Amino acid sequence: MRRRSRRGLPSVLTAVAACALAAACGGTASSGQADPSSSPPAPSSSPATSAPAPSGGTAPPSGANPVVVAAGDISPRCTADRCGARATSDLVLSIDPAAVLALGDLQYPAGALSDFRSYYDKTWGRFKGRTFPAPGNHEYITEGAQGYFDYFGPAARREGRSYYSFDLGEWHLIALDSMAAHDPGSDQVAWLKADLAASRHRCVLAYWHHPRFSSGRQHGNDRSVSTFWKALYAARAEVVLAGHEHNYERFEPLRPDGRPAQGGLRQFVVGSGGASHYAFGPAVPGSAFRNNTDFGVLRLVLGPQGYGWRFVNTDGVVLDSGTGGCH
Repeated sequence: MRRRSRRGLPSVLTAVAACALAAACGGTASSGQADPSSSPPAPSSSPATSAPAPSGGTAPPSGANPVVVAAGDISPRCTADRCGARATSDLVLSIDPAAVLALGDLQYPAGALSDFRSYYDKTWGRFKGRTFPAPGNHEYITEGAQGYFDYFGPAARREGRSYYSFDLGEWHLIALDSMAAHDPGSDQVAWLKADLAASRHRCVLAYWHHPRFSSGRQHGNDRSVSTFWKALYAARAEVVLAGHEHNYERFEPLRPDGRPAQGGLRQFVVGSGGASHYAFGPAVPGSAFRNNTDFGVLRLVLGPQGYGWRFVNTDGVVLDSGTGGCH
């Protein structure tokens, strides 16, 4: 079903009040607050569609505003208590989300299957059954990202593709592969446009590894993924998640050209999964919050008319939070 043409965005406060997210998600941006809740909010009156269970795991229950957790750039060759991946995985377990969105560069240095089994599996592998992964550049250092695909199995290659979509609650979620061809004439971009046109869900979240916009000094903006951004903007999607830069950065809603817009996409760069930290350069236009000193995860509550976010560090402190509405 074709999504509605782009119109004015309803008030965020109105949308949030309608789906009861304000209390669950922390209101406007904030810092230095302990996270008082790790369980999903009370069920909404709207029916929900469970996501398919990856790798034989159990699908999340329907009838609630699902909580999802996201991060990328996760696991070096380390399993000790001091490892960042151990700390972030403990945090995920304490949050107990319905789904985990893994944003690429999940196992360093090359995404080898033996390393996935020896390191990632002992930390983030503890919730593999509810992980919906997207690959990064380090996975593809191993030819064809074979270690990644062998480790995650069908969860990483649905219907023979490294990109896929699924529904969770009232949201449509799309995992893309920014290492596979994504030029305007590519199969992946054609699939994305068709998938967006077919979705009946008002609220849309997409994720992949390379951020379109970033203030990071190591990599910065990646213009190649503007093909994803243009298709998502045209379909009135809400949220984009990425990694690659080893830091956390939140943006204001942006148009494909990077200009702030009420109906734009809000991007979160969450390369804070445990590998290391990268420095920031000058803030690029639209950047609203930055942190490159903490490992942590992005916690999202997905309601029927909006969403709430919290960036939580491994001490359980909420460093950034807020709410947004669906278009």
